[in-house]
Amino acid sequence: MKVTKRVLMRSVLGAAAAVAISGAAWAQGAPIKIGLLATLEGPFAAGGADGMRGAELALIQRGGTVAGRKVEIIKGSSNANPDVAVNATRKLVEQDKVDIMVGPLSGSEGIAVKNYSKTQPGVTFINGGSGAQATTLQDPSPNFYRFNTEGAQWMVGLGKAAIDKGYKRVMVIAEDYAFPYSQVQGFMAEFCRLGGKVPVKAWVPLGGKDYASTIARIPKDVDALLVVLGGADAVNFLNQYEAAGGDKPMMGGSITVSQDILNYRGKRRDSLVGTISAGPVADAYDGAEWKAFVADYKKHFPVEKGGFPSPSLFAFVYHVNMKAALDALDAVKGDLAGGQMKYREALSKLVLKGPTGDIRLDGNRQAIGTTFVTEVVKDAKGGLVTKVLRKVDNVEQLLGIPKDQFKIGSRDEPNCP
Repeated sequence: MKVTKRVLMRSVLGAAAAVAISGAAWAQGAPIKIGLLATLEGPFAAGGADGMRGAELALIQRGGTVAGRKVEIIKGSSNANPDVAVNATRKLVEQDKVDIMVGPLSGSEGIAVKNYSKTQPGVTFINGGSGAQATTLQDPSPNFYRFNTEGAQWMVGLGKAAIDKGYKRVMVIAEDYAFPYSQVQGFMAEFCRLGGKVPVKAWVPLGGKDYASTIARIPKDVDALLVVLGGADAVNFLNQYEAAGGDKPMMGGSITVSQDILNYRGKRRDSLVGTISAGPVADAYDGAEWKAFVADYKKHFPVEKGGFPSPSLFAFVYHVNMKAALDALDAVKGDLAGGQMKYREALSKLVLKGPTGDIRLDGNRQAIGTTFVTEVVKDAKGGLVTKVLRKVDNVEQLLGIPKDQFKIGSRDEPNCP
């Protein structure tokens, strides 16, 4: 009997200890798992890698924890193909059981992942770098949030800058998918309204290698080219245009003058000096928050460890989206219970303190933020950077166009031949 009592007492004490340990673990909170998806293969691989760096920096700045809970990042890779992006996202959500998804990078990927998010109402999806208009403007998903402004918003002001430079007739050369459609629409909406003409649009395949036929189509009577190509596509075009003796002034899409392009090695690189563009970042912006962000990026990702001399556009947009994910987690003290509804409410109400200013969301969970009109210049070390020509705050997704008149950018919209 005494032995039984002793065994019983040990069992009770052991159970109490187990409860105490479990209670402590619960109070501390299990790790929060965030899936992070970027294009680490294909034409945007360099930008995708920098996007990862920007997202990781947001977590490093918090010491790897939020509200006393460790945050674990589980990475996935795509190649700018929507089906590949969805499959990678599905793996992170359904197999790795992440609580929150951040990504993807490319425009059509974003639309596909937005559509997939509707099948996973228990997971919150936050964009990575994708900039297609339709992701949030057309058939939005209630659990998909985007804290970066998108491709059309990024081009606000460039149409006027083109007219001011004397560019009245412009040929567009852009990749044939959703994000460049948005960029071209953002440029043309203003450019056409001010009297500009676009006689030719050349839509080229993503991942293209040969631009000879496109270069041969450039009319003699255009004043400039608007080149909306990213990653390896931009590098291939620039090298081939140089070899063909091209001499038209160029304007760049937002991703065409990002640091992953400005740091490539090629003859055409120096001729980018003077190129005007627009986007959510400007390398030489002198805002205090931007300077702090750049310094922190350089500290953790110096050039000798694979970083760029200044964070690319992709590092910036992934950073703000991951920062939003973490700031909202902090606001609810890591509480993701109840279908993550408190967390989503916190995201919707969040005024994000970003490196270039405050970012807030509209009714479609789409960012309203800052755009810079820029020019490529050489810095003191001979590197290429973008300097600010104009800063435009509070840029909304409809670009100031009445809702009943607004049309999402496409191959044919807008049109001012």
